[in-house]
Amino acid sequence: MHPAPPSMKSIVGLLSALGALAVLRVTGADVTTQYQVDPTWPRKPADVTWGAMSGISVNDKDEIWLFTRGTPPVQVYDRDGKYLRGWGADFVGKAHQIRFDRDGNVWLVDVGNHVVLKCAPDGKVLKTLGVKGEAGDDAAHFNKPTDIAITPDGELFITDGYGNSRVVHFDREGRFVNAWGKPGTGPGEFDLPHSICMDSQGRLYVADRSNFRVQVFDRSGKFLAEWRDRMVPWSLCITRNGEIWACGSSPMPRVKDKLAFGLPPKDQVLIKFNTAGKPLQTLTFPKGEEGREKPGELNWFHAVAEDSQGSLYVGDIMGQRAQKFVRKKPL
Repeated sequence: MHPAPPSMKSIVGLLSALGALAVLRVTGADVTTQYQVDPTWPRKPADVTWGAMSGISVNDKDEIWLFTRGTPPVQVYDRDGKYLRGWGADFVGKAHQIRFDRDGNVWLVDVGNHVVLKCAPDGKVLKTLGVKGEAGDDAAHFNKPTDIAITPDGELFITDGYGNSRVVHFDREGRFVNAWGKPGTGPGEFDLPHSICMDSQGRLYVADRSNFRVQVFDRSGKFLAEWRDRMVPWSLCITRNGEIWACGSSPMPRVKDKLAFGLPPKDQVLIKFNTAGKPLQTLTFPKGEEGREKPGELNWFHAVAEDSQGSLYVGDIMGQRAQKFVRKKPL
């Protein structure tokens, strides 16, 4: 027996509902802040190469500084993508992170050589922390350090990192002050402290990557808080407004005997937090296929920075590139 055909009344009712839905779609406002990839950024010269794009920072001139496992390892571009200069091929081992202090000096975290370097903007090495080529866990050595936070008065806090599970504190002259942390999952313990940043109140935020959390400390190393199970944080940066971008991926089941949990990542995530750990915005990016990544896709999201106009600069390891995402205000 066949069902009865719909009545004219029911058809009219359905068309009216679809019409209302269409009106909603047309008149509904987009209240979210969106970001659109700029596929023309940057204009990399033919003789400049990229490898894993491990570090990105923006200085107070809105210059975008890349720290890559290519040649040269330090590369500087302007907001429009023009290549300005590069250096470091004669002394960098394996790039990991790049930061600036208040005086405009450039700090390079060299995970390959177990050192952290203070450099002038032209590439002259001004200071070396750690012993080049020697791994250790004492006051004079690092074991594959990952990141650095510099206070306004020049004190240094370094995540140390792949080989050790600690944060190391130095004064402005580079003298050892103290260190804290050990392997584990408790407060003040780490499983790959992979990034660090500091807010205007002197609180330190550490991306405890393989524990799927961000831990918060004061300058003496006292544990203050943790943001747990929200993401696998790979890198952190503080915005000019005092908010924190954390890039990485979603938590994944732990796999035995892996160097770092969450590898390979199943997705690519960027979350903006306030200093209390409240998520303010979440952005997701398509995960690209290795060697075939398209504009706007990321593959092992490792670095993020923001310029004065709110544009984002992101870098990945497998994708081996830097990209610019332009901020689009809500309609």
